[in-house]
Amino acid sequence: MKVGIIGGGIMGISLGYFLSQQGAQVEIFEASSVLGGLAGPLVLGDGTQVDRFYHAILSSDSHLRQLCAELGIADQLRFRQTKTGFYYQGRIHSMNNVVEFLRFPPLGWIDRFRLGLTVLYAQFVRDWQSLEGISVEEWLLRLSGRGTYENIWRPMLRAKFDGGFDHIPATWIWSRLVRMKSTRGGASQKEEAGHLIGGYATLIKAMAARIEAAGGKIHLRCPVQEVVIEQGRAQGVRLGNEVRPFDAAVVTLQTPLFRRLIPAAGQEYHDYLGETEYLGIIAPLLVLDGPLTGYWTLNITEDRIPFTGVIETTAYIDPQYVGGHHLVYLPKYTAPGSRWQQMTDDEIKTTWLQNLQIMFPDFDTRRIRYFLVHRERYVEPLHRLNSTHLIPPVKTPVKNLYLATTAQIYPALTNGESVSRHARQSAQIILGEGPVTSPKMAGVPHEVQVAIG
Repeated sequence: MKVGIIGGGIMGISLGYFLSQQGAQVEIFEASSVLGGLAGPLVLGDGTQVDRFYHAILSSDSHLRQLCAELGIADQLRFRQTKTGFYYQGRIHSMNNVVEFLRFPPLGWIDRFRLGLTVLYAQFVRDWQSLEGISVEEWLLRLSGRGTYENIWRPMLRAKFDGGFDHIPATWIWSRLVRMKSTRGGASQKEEAGHLIGGYATLIKAMAARIEAAGGKIHLRCPVQEVVIEQGRAQGVRLGNEVRPFDAAVVTLQTPLFRRLIPAAGQEYHDYLGETEYLGIIAPLLVLDGPLTGYWTLNITEDRIPFTGVIETTAYIDPQYVGGHHLVYLPKYTAPGSRWQQMTDDEIKTTWLQNLQIMFPDFDTRRIRYFLVHRERYVEPLHRLNSTHLIPPVKTPVKNLYLATTAQIYPALTNGESVSRHARQSAQIILGEGPVTSPKMAGVPHEVQVAIG
């Protein structure tokens, strides 16, 4: 079976790996000069390679860790105890043990109890489908109360959704609370996070090598103009004036980009794909000469600060693996057409540094080695209340055309663990070796699938 895969991001490369290991002849087409997409690397001015966006591997990411073992790179995994904090009314508050939790100043005793109850309750939810019709605001108010909601949850939700979250279901926060809890293991319940030496590029290179060893081909700087569709069947892909024939074509891009590649598909399917929504991101990378906070994640609960949080990946990555640098990501999630996306890199840099100075008055900008602004319009799929019927299936109405994309991962979060799981499931569907996975189950961790049957 000859399979053409459009997109050499982590989804495309993972899919290519799983298909090639089962005998398919794979050819991958990537428009950019590097593989990985959102999980791809960037090279700093001194030649150091780091992740373009922030990523973490958890000890509970069983599928991803198994994949690393398969590829012979499990010895490149490193884990370290980390800390989480909150920035509230000009101060940083640590939230990493019971004592710190009980001392957390924004909340009274009842609020603290209800916040803890919310996190605990989420771990016992099995019928997550019942949360699809409940808004995240309603669910959090019911469990956490007004005080906790106004001081903790509402500012974080506003930052995450660029102000508007009225139609976001409770599944969104449920999946995050479950994953957050999975970072804590053992009797001590210490939080841990990990990484691959060399970043996700190590994983991507290992899979690419296996694809090529199996006879597959990977083309960089090779944009596909169109998936050629004739009489309701995908015939191949158009590269300039050439049409490359395939038994199956698989697109691994976001749905707005997918739609541009299939002009000959029916209007009804185009309209259906147009219902899928995304959040974009602006994620400056601050490369420093030393630690900024020491926290892996610093949650910001103040509306005046434009970025969503302070993510210091060198809290769990030993700086020796990233050229001795300290890496701090300052993400801002946006609507794709947000005014933030229209700002220049210089405007972003000025605004971000001004607010960083508000948060850390003693911060010396001479500590900055590099300040790099990265942005994407379509990053995180946005699922609204009772909208799972809008999740596009892997099999499309066009024969021999498939879609494997992050919009199908629900209710799990979009990360290396869920993407690798979904790529494996999609490969089985394409090869006809397994049932067509219900979109509602796509990307759901195996242990959760078992729990909910």
